[in-house]
This record gives sequence, structure tokens and C-alpha cells, in this order.
Amino acid sequence: MDKTMTAPQIIFYLIAAFILGTAILSVTTRKIFRSAIWLLFSLIGVAALFFWMEVEFIAAVQIVVYVGGIVVLILFSIFLTQQSGKEMPRAPLVRTIVSVLAVLFGFAFTYLLIYKNNFRAAGKHFDWTVQKIGTQMLETGEHGFALPFEVVSILLLAAMVGCIVIAIKLKPEENNG
Repeated sequence: MDKTMTAPQIIFYLIAAFILGTAILSVTTRKIFRSAIWLLFSLIGVAALFFWMEVEFIAAVQIVVYVGGIVVLILFSIFLTQQSGKEMPRAPLVRTIVSVLAVLFGFAFTYLLIYKNNFRAAGKHFDWTVQKIGTQMLETGEHGFALPFEVVSILLLAAMVGCIVIAIKLKPEENNG
């Protein structure tokens, strides 16, 4: 059996390493603005993975919704709270140890699932056109996604209201009265 990696495998591992690296930097950096920028790069990596899988529509939605919408909303809220330049406190050692153990457990559990179920490449062509995806997004039946999109819009509205509430601060002279 030949153990050499093919070009698509190398590309997949490079994209996956980029996503994981930027995601780790996003949660470990102590500057909140840098954390949001690393999240931006991680989401762009996920879009690159969708492009690699030849699902261009989902990649475009990833860029428009998450990179163009969610990250901009996060950056907007960071600037509204005037905390963009401050450094976050270092996490306690116990929290760091528990986090590392949770990640290791996740990797072990995933490996166990893959090993136990003996996953193989399907060999089927992924045939989802923009028309099929659009029809399924508008469908309200059993396999439709209209309700989840409405729930996401309410979630985004709640996030924006939360950003505004956090951004509104009383001036020091108003607190004493």
C-alpha cells in the first residue's frame, strides 16, 4: 500500500492547520481586538475549506454572513465598549489545565469514533447546485431551513441589542446623583 499523500490531501491538511492555528490564536491571545482578527482569519479558512470541497455557494455564504456580518458585529461591539486596546487578564492555571484536558478528550473521542465506525470516502459526487440549496433554504417542510434562518435573524438582533446595552455607559457624574 502506497503511503504517499496526494495534492488534495496536502491542501486539505494545510487549510485545516490554518483553521486550527488561527482558532487557537483567537482563544489564547490576551488582546480582545487581536482575538477578533484571528477569528476573522479562522472563518476565512473555513470558507477556503468549502471552496476546496467545491461548494462555492456555501463558501460565499460563509464569507458574507460570518466574515462580513458576524465579525464586523463583534468588532463594532468591541469598539463600542471602548475595550479594544486593553489586555484581558491571564486565565487561572486550573482553567488552562481543564481546557487542555477537554481538548485532549475531544481529540481522543473523535479518534475513537472514526476508528470504531471505520469511516471511508464515499466516492459519490457532491451534486448540490445553487438552485437545490435555495429551494431547500426556502422550504418549510421536513428538510427545509426556513425556520433556522428566522431563528438566526432573531439571534443577530438580540446580539445587536446586547452590544448597544453594553455600549451605553453612564457618565461618572450621573452615577453620583
